[in-house]
Amino acid sequence: MGIIYTEEKKFTQEDVQQLFLSVGWVSGQYPSRLYKALQNSSTVLTAWDGENLVGLVRVLDDSEMVAYVHYVLVNPSYQGQKIAGTMIEMIREKYKDYLYIEIMPEESKNAALYEKFGFKIMEDGVAMQICNFNNRS
Repeated sequence: MGIIYTEEKKFTQEDVQQLFLSVGWVSGQYPSRLYKALQNSSTVLTAWDGENLVGLVRVLDDSEMVAYVHYVLVNPSYQGQKIAGTMIEMIREKYKDYLYIEIMPEESKNAALYEKFGFKIMEDGVAMQICNFNNRS
C-alpha cells in the first residue's frame, strides 16, 4: 500500500504520543499538551502506514512571509525510507511563495539532512531557548 501523506489532522493523542516517544522526545511525556499544540499549528503534515502514524512535520507560519518548521520526525522503524525527505519537499512546495522557510534542528548532526533540501546555515545565527519543563515537579 505504501506511505500515505496528509495535512488532515486525523491523528489521536495516543498516535502522537507514541510517535514522539519512539524518537525519545520529551514532548511525548505531555500527550494532551502535545495534541493541543499540534491541533493549533498552522500545518501538520503526517505520514501513515495504514493506521500507524510513522512521521510528522509541524509548521508555524505568519500566513505571508515566514514559515518555521518546528518538528520533523520519523519513527525509527521507518527511517531510511525517504519519509522525512518527502515531507520536507511537500512543505517546501506548500510554502514556496513565502520569503523564508526556517528550521532549527534540535541536533547539529541533522543539519546535513536539511542542507540536502536547500536549507543553509544562517551566517552568525545562533539558536536560543528557554527550557521550562525542567522547572516543573
